[in-house]
Amino acid sequence: MVAALCVCLALSPIALADPVAGVSVTSGLDHGFSGLYNLDFVGAQRDFAGWQAQHPEDPMGPVSEGAGYLFSEFNRLGVLEAQFYENDDAFSGRSTFTADPVAKNRFMNALNRAETLARARLAKNPKDSDALFAMTLSSGLQADYAALIEKRNMASLHHAKQASTWAQQLLAVCHDCYDAHLATGFTKYIVGSMAAPVRWMLRLGGLPADKQGGIADLQLTAERGHYLAPFARILLAIAYVREKDKPHALQMLTALRADFPGNGLFPREIARLQASH
Repeated sequence: MVAALCVCLALSPIALADPVAGVSVTSGLDHGFSGLYNLDFVGAQRDFAGWQAQHPEDPMGPVSEGAGYLFSEFNRLGVLEAQFYENDDAFSGRSTFTADPVAKNRFMNALNRAETLARARLAKNPKDSDALFAMTLSSGLQADYAALIEKRNMASLHHAKQASTWAQQLLAVCHDCYDAHLATGFTKYIVGSMAAPVRWMLRLGGLPADKQGGIADLQLTAERGHYLAPFARILLAIAYVREKDKPHALQMLTALRADFPGNGLFPREIARLQASH
């Protein structure tokens, strides 16, 4: 499995906010991402559309819209159910889902708009953190779609590598953008979990393999990130399940259930883990 939703929020000073339990609501984008984690996809897209109307040249609006379409598909298809990732065999044997073609078109159109806006800003200023963020997130979202919905692992690895490259450029100009560590953290963990020959080949392709380093990156995002901190906590819960560390997985999921009561994934996974031996 490859990087899941990656990146950092470099949008504004709120990206550097103090750690929060859920998503602190200070802007339309905050409302939107909070809605995504609570599975309120209609409300989230309304917030993202409002942001785009007020900030038509900001790539964060359309890339967030794209994230909304992906989260909605994940929820519809049950992609994030943690049992898919209990071990490598479970992941390799996962189903190929039937994507909604309308949702996919909307997803890709949103990312294309975001990348067009981001590249225009980068042409003027290669250190534009908003644009670097949008490019990182767009690549990460495409990696997730390819791997987790379409089961195209090589295509996903290509996008994951791009996401890591953009994230590293972002961190070079924004050291406090802690969400950027998500771009490399889960990739390090998953590649580090693969068989030695596969790890070697992926290292040659520029993808790092470091399970403990990956978990450390995810923990940093979970503790210090902003919009993606809750997603980092979800990924950590999945990693803990894979590592047979049920107490830490339950701790993470219990906190997420309290922060996002509208999300039925967390109580379901808690019940499943509590029932397992």
